[in-house]
Amino acid sequence: MPPRIIRVLVIDDSALVRQILKQGLEKDPNIQVVGTASDPFQARDEIVKLRPDVLTLDVEMPKMDGVEFLRKLMPQYPVPTVMVSSLTERGQKTTLEAMAAGAVDFVAKPKSNMAAGLEMMMDELRTKVKIASTANVSHWKHKQYSPVTGGPVGAKSTGQTPSLKVVAIGASTGGTEALREVICGFPPNWPGTVVVQHMPAGFTKMFADRLNGLAQVVVKEAQDGDPIVNGRVLIAPGGKQLEVVRGTGGWKVRIFDAPLCCGHRPSVEMMMNSVAKNVGNKAVGAMLTGMGADGAGGMKAMRDAGARCIAQDEATCVVFGMPKEAFERGGAERLVPLSKIAATLQSLL
Repeated sequence: MPPRIIRVLVIDDSALVRQILKQGLEKDPNIQVVGTASDPFQARDEIVKLRPDVLTLDVEMPKMDGVEFLRKLMPQYPVPTVMVSSLTERGQKTTLEAMAAGAVDFVAKPKSNMAAGLEMMMDELRTKVKIASTANVSHWKHKQYSPVTGGPVGAKSTGQTPSLKVVAIGASTGGTEALREVICGFPPNWPGTVVVQHMPAGFTKMFADRLNGLAQVVVKEAQDGDPIVNGRVLIAPGGKQLEVVRGTGGWKVRIFDAPLCCGHRPSVEMMMNSVAKNVGNKAVGAMLTGMGADGAGGMKAMRDAGARCIAQDEATCVVFGMPKEAFERGGAERLVPLSKIAATLQSLL
């Protein structure tokens, strides 16, 4: 059976960018750009008429930005969407808001219009469009949008008590919102936690800061040597690898430059292998939504070392790739709905 053709609608206010994206996407014979739109109002009509499998959506557009468009679109007509983002601070912030509004993933525009940078971006976009075409976004149907604002009530613990256990979490496609739900379910005295979410440099700090404003625990982008302490979640920085190692009186993280592992930097595999080696049966692990198999071997190593591990179930995953591999290879003991991950981790602790 021939592979199905993925039908894409490109939404961008620039005619030149629409043309570049169309030509770049259609270099893959399994992707067809069925239409383009210059603003969200035209896009709405094209979506109803063309019924595309995937949208590519510019973050910043006139009349209505990409975030506001998604907030209106997803509850009525959920379509897997890949955001095309600038690397500016404002672009990063808006991209994270778009993920909260239902976008599956994003690519960052190159810093310059150099041909090599543009080709790298297009290669990434083709890959992410293919992943998005398999994404489950049905849970956005009839969902009421509630802005991600405010923050936890009361002061957070600023203690530096070394954690007696380590929680290790991996995530990729769809993971930013899955992590928000899980981490916001942690109480203030939660054991020290390390997280790898596939995300480029720059975005991970803003993502950590956003979660810190919502959760009862402290959330920060990990720095080399940070101790793993109660009440704190460390997010691996984009473009670096993270390992958990023995420190003075407890565990700490090592952040370093290293090649890709399982195609990623940071890599869940590298992080979980280090947890298996250095934490052993004092660890628990969770694998959340994501494409591919990064971390499946590492989680199996954790389980073999005596750790307790779970993975997100298919019904609540945006992409049931990484959790499926972790479960089938014997790393995850069982599959758990997203809404019950935090409580299940607590029971395993």
